[in-house]
Amino acid sequence: MQNYPKDEMEILVVDGMSVDGTRKIIMDYVNKSAFVKLWDNPQKIVPTAMNIGIKNCLGKIIIRMDAHVRYPQDYIEKCVQYVKGHDVDNVGGVCLTLPGSKTLIAEAVALSLASSFGVGNALFRIGVKRPSFVDTVPFGCYKREIFERVGLFDEDLVRNQDDEFNARLIKNGGKILLAPDIVSYYYARETYDKLWKMYYQYGYFKPLAVMKIKGIFTLRQLVPGIFLGSLVIFGLAGFFNRHAFLLLLVESIVYVVANFIFSFLIAVKNKMVLLPYLMIAFVVLHLSYGVGYLKGILDFMVFRKHLRGKIKEMPITR
Repeated sequence: MQNYPKDEMEILVVDGMSVDGTRKIIMDYVNKSAFVKLWDNPQKIVPTAMNIGIKNCLGKIIIRMDAHVRYPQDYIEKCVQYVKGHDVDNVGGVCLTLPGSKTLIAEAVALSLASSFGVGNALFRIGVKRPSFVDTVPFGCYKREIFERVGLFDEDLVRNQDDEFNARLIKNGGKILLAPDIVSYYYARETYDKLWKMYYQYGYFKPLAVMKIKGIFTLRQLVPGIFLGSLVIFGLAGFFNRHAFLLLLVESIVYVVANFIFSFLIAVKNKMVLLPYLMIAFVVLHLSYGVGYLKGILDFMVFRKHLRGKIKEMPITR
């Protein structure tokens, strides 16, 4: 529940044709509260859901609130206060990552997503001490007028649609503020295979987002692809030059040592038994993003797959 006045709020639930009983729960709220409305999203992907909501809402401030996230009672109130009280177009807060279940793997996955070794300098994940202008925030609180100025979310982007939109916003003179006292709690994927699928998709669609915005978002997005690409290049070149094998060995050792150090430091603060699970989580996180990124370069930059119609074969899954 939120403490924001209900008579000043409109809730639009955009459902991706769920079959797990979600619609019945939503309809119970719709029947009880006039400010709750249900819309269908036959495409079943995030950007179409966002666009359906934006097109059908009435308010001057639009807040994206995803499922699998817990929001404190004052979340909407603080978002509105910041977007009204500052010269900004999009406001977001720190996203604290929680385990998706009580297993050691789930704990390790959540901790890896809150580490600079796992996600680089993504400030909304690792935190800030004071309000800061950033390149992106989770679950943004937008002024409606920004959509009229720069357009809606790009529906080609199954993933990274918010990164592309925020880059477009900044390119058109907009400002994005990360406020440390706005906090949400995100429940991470609870298994390695689900983590792989999610970050493969993030990596896969990033080159397409780069092409659309005509520029690199942040240097952190390049690291997994460069790392994996260099391993492949050194490995293949090693068949012709032994020095390449040496470079492959050195790079691999440096990564394993760095992985161990970061995993050890995190495990010391939490549970030492998490050490091997953390090391595996980091490998899955980095390799899945890197594989996806390189595949995305081939599909979008080389084979121009996106020009042959909408991309439908990679639905969002939990």
